[in-house]
Amino acid sequence: MAIRPRTSAPSGRRDRLRAWLVAGILFIAVAGGLATDAADGPAFTITTRRDTDKVTISVEKDQTVFVVRSPTGIGRAEIARTGENWPAGVVARLHLKGLESFRVANGKVTLAVAVSGRGDEQRVRVWKDGKEDAPLDAKSPFWTDVRRVGRGDGKPADDGYFEVPLPRAFFEANPKSIELNWIDFYR
Repeated sequence: MAIRPRTSAPSGRRDRLRAWLVAGILFIAVAGGLATDAADGPAFTITTRRDTDKVTISVEKDQTVFVVRSPTGIGRAEIARTGENWPAGVVARLHLKGLESFRVANGKVTLAVAVSGRGDEQRVRVWKDGKEDAPLDAKSPFWTDVRRVGRGDGKPADDGYFEVPLPRAFFEANPKSIELNWIDFYR
């Protein structure tokens, strides 16, 4: 009786094993790439004054968007970076019915924005360091173009929001944190 050395798995079983091995390697490669992207992306610690206020982060195109949802319409949030620097583009997206007051401070500079009016008569005012009587214009490095998205009766619809791009000059000193304060309408 001759003893034959055992050969590897039959061809069909070997092919399935190879397929699973290749699929596993591809999965690890893709998942590893996603983890790297997430680790390389912006990281922040966000603290709100009220538990009902929510600030989430969305990365869209070349900007980081802080999405604010505030059921009471009045709130505050501190956003601290955990990475080395702030992203090149930062936007505050405020899901509010109005924007009576929005302030953002970095410890040295405070920018303020107010939007008033109805429909096409919207008026935006931007000022710095509490000097409301000296509004900024488009020539200022701290100017921002406030945009209202989703209109209903001259105000954002329930799913609408105000978008406030934060100027690059605001981040020149690379502050460790920024503070957002918002009021939809004075009550």
